[in-house]
This record gives sequence, C-alpha cells and structure tokens, in this order.
Amino acid sequence: MAQYFEVHPENPQTRLLKQAVALLEKGGVLAVPTDSSYALVCHLDDKAAVDNLRRIRGVDDKHHLTLLCRDLSELASYARVDNTQYRLLKSATPGPYTFILEASKEVPRRVSHPSRKTIGLRVPAHTALQALLAMHEGALLATTLIAPGDTDPMNDANEIRERFEKVIAGVIDAGACALEPTTVIDLTGSEPQLIRQGRGDLGRLGL
Repeated sequence: MAQYFEVHPENPQTRLLKQAVALLEKGGVLAVPTDSSYALVCHLDDKAAVDNLRRIRGVDDKHHLTLLCRDLSELASYARVDNTQYRLLKSATPGPYTFILEASKEVPRRVSHPSRKTIGLRVPAHTALQALLAMHEGALLATTLIAPGDTDPMNDANEIRERFEKVIAGVIDAGACALEPTTVIDLTGSEPQLIRQGRGDLGRLGL
C-alpha cells in the first residue's frame, strides 16, 4: 500500500519529506510532482528499484530515463558538458526541459541508453521536488508518469494512488501540477535537436 504525503506546495513539511526519502533509501519508487507532470522516481544506484520503475512505467532499457538534479553543478557531474552546451542549459534551468547529454562515469551504465551511452537530465522548477532532492542529497532517476497504454501524463495525486498503490511505495501530493511533459532537446550532436515539444518554450533556448 502506497504511503500518501500531502505537503504544502511552497513550504513542504520536512518531517514528511524525510519519510519519503526513507522509502527511496529502501528501494521504493515514488510518484512526485514536477513543473510539468507527475514523474516516477527512484534511487539512481539501486538496480532493483530501477528495474521496478521501468516495469511500472512499461518501458525497456532503450527508453531514455532522466536524472532530476538540484542545479547545474550537480547536473554537470552526471554528464559531459562543453561551454556551448552549458550556456544553453543555463538559459533554461530550472524549468520544464529535459536535455539528452553524454553520460559521465557517475551514471551507472545500466541506466544510460544502451547503445548511445546518453542520459536525460533536467533541473525542475518545483519547490516540493527541489526540497526532496535536497534532502535526498543527490539526483533521482525519473520517468514521466504515463500509465501503460495511455498517451497523456498523469497529474492528479489521488488518481495516481488509486491506480498504482500496490506497485509504488508512496505518492507526494503538493497540489495539482501541469498536464504536459517536458520539452526534450538532444544536445549530443553538432546542433541542438528537438525531440519532443512540451511545456518548455523553445524561445527561452533561442531555438
């Protein structure tokens, strides 16, 4: 049975977030709000948790997972970023953008793309999620919460609990969030490539 954490959207209760982090440390998968839609998250270094996250989401190892980071300095420890890429990242973070970058050695090979050795990275602009990341003291592995067989992401905490309560460890409810995934930009080529147009405005990137 999934635990349900109802937190204040601007001043999330430390006590509740500590309980949520404890679930992550035990290998649990959580549903968390972001500045786009809800996401499923787990501990980066827990293979069983990562396998469970993929199973719940219904994706294989070729599906790009994303690392949620607190800031650009943390992001840069998980990806190889040159000066041009860094300037682009700085213009759009925090915000509803996911960037595909070459994974660094800090990223376990089993969570990066198997053939390209790339990983999705983002710095979310969501107060409760940022507080969770700070308390966790590290990036969280994530994927947009789209139920198997659906095409749209989920954004209602109660609906998520009802649908996934037997397979996830907890749900963080900080009020309704957007119902649109992130804009995804691939930065591994010579020019930025739009993979998915989502909530993030391309104008902010100068694209």
